[in-house]
Amino acid sequence: MELRGNVHRAPYTIGSLALFMPSSVGTILTTTRLLVTATFFCACILVGLFASSFFRVLPSIGMVGLLLTGITCFFLHGQHYKRASLSHYLPFLLIFLVHASAGLLTSAARMGEYTRDVVLQLPFVVLPLGFWLLPPLPTRNLRALWLLLITTTIVAALLSTGNYLLHFDQINEMYLHSKVMPTEPDHIRFSLLVTLSVTAGVCLLAHRSVVGRSAAMLWVGILYLAFYQHLLAVRSGLVTLYVVGIVGLLWLVFRTRQYQQALVLAAALVLVPAVSYSVFPTLQNKSANTREDVGRVDNTSSANNYSLVGRVYSYKVALEVVKDNPWVGVGRADIEPEMAVRYQRDYPNIRPEAYIQPHNQFLFSAVAFGLIGLVLFIIGFYYTGISIWPTYAPLLLAQYLIVTLSFLVEYTLETQIGLGYALFFILLALEGQKVASEPEGEWRPV
Repeated sequence: MELRGNVHRAPYTIGSLALFMPSSVGTILTTTRLLVTATFFCACILVGLFASSFFRVLPSIGMVGLLLTGITCFFLHGQHYKRASLSHYLPFLLIFLVHASAGLLTSAARMGEYTRDVVLQLPFVVLPLGFWLLPPLPTRNLRALWLLLITTTIVAALLSTGNYLLHFDQINEMYLHSKVMPTEPDHIRFSLLVTLSVTAGVCLLAHRSVVGRSAAMLWVGILYLAFYQHLLAVRSGLVTLYVVGIVGLLWLVFRTRQYQQALVLAAALVLVPAVSYSVFPTLQNKSANTREDVGRVDNTSSANNYSLVGRVYSYKVALEVVKDNPWVGVGRADIEPEMAVRYQRDYPNIRPEAYIQPHNQFLFSAVAFGLIGLVLFIIGFYYTGISIWPTYAPLLLAQYLIVTLSFLVEYTLETQIGLGYALFFILLALEGQKVASEPEGEWRPV
């Protein structure tokens, strides 16, 4: 009888353990602790954008960690918080599906390239899902992440400036030959990070998210980055900086009627480039090199040595590919051989080592996926920004402006750092749209 009693109680004990297991884990992995963990993985992604050359896997660790944290939080505490609208996150999946479906057109010899592209595009699944599953990150965590971006950018810019001073004449000469000073990450992506950092710093100061001595230090950092952008003299960075500045000026004049602040900003938009051009040889040499580039566009063979000329002819070749494959494109993996055939046919003066893919994200997508794929890409990437309009979201608007301008001159989303930069900061800004579970009484960076 005693043995039967023990046998009878065992299933009940095991069942009780199974029943209360999630509850006991939830008391350890609380929402607060999971949000701290999510913030840590966001920091890994952010720092990883700068450290990709020597710690390439760090952004991937951050993305996977963020997703796992979101899944854990959802299963343990999902009934206690309301998630943001799925419509803000789901459209990004369209971009991944467009890339994945290109396998139907990919030649057997290029399947390895197709597989690499699908893996590269996984952040369009991982990051939106991770952010959607999480409850709102606390405002202090969001502020800390934006300040981490600014701080990391300043440190990277200081290292770049120090290297420039050590190799002053050599680097100045490079700017006459369509080259720029070394940066981490590459100069194009880094210049975009500089513009975003300046914008984030101004927003934090304008909303009094940083006060006292910290505010004074932040002002110094913003001014340094604004001048550094001119020292770096990357066309993409300069254009984005001034477009965002002009949009901010129009906002101050026509929306908020803050004429004094608008006057200060207008003065900065005039004085900073004027002073920079008179002081920085890199900006002077880049300007001279750009004028020379533009003057050689009609000379086909100049595409072998001049970056702007090479881009112009890459656009012409890409348009021929689109004309021959208008609806579904040639597939992402087959762009290179398809472009090479038309380079050889139409521009034999251009050497094979000078063949480049179209430096325009929209044209690149049209070549790879056709006009149908281009439309799906535009919907998937921009729906989130359009769907929250006209809600006040200066950081989200700025990031969309910066990324869109970069799309006009680069295939930004076809590299790990470019894709990570573009998508992560859109989603981080979007995080500020989430309504905090408890009133915090301060501006959520959005």
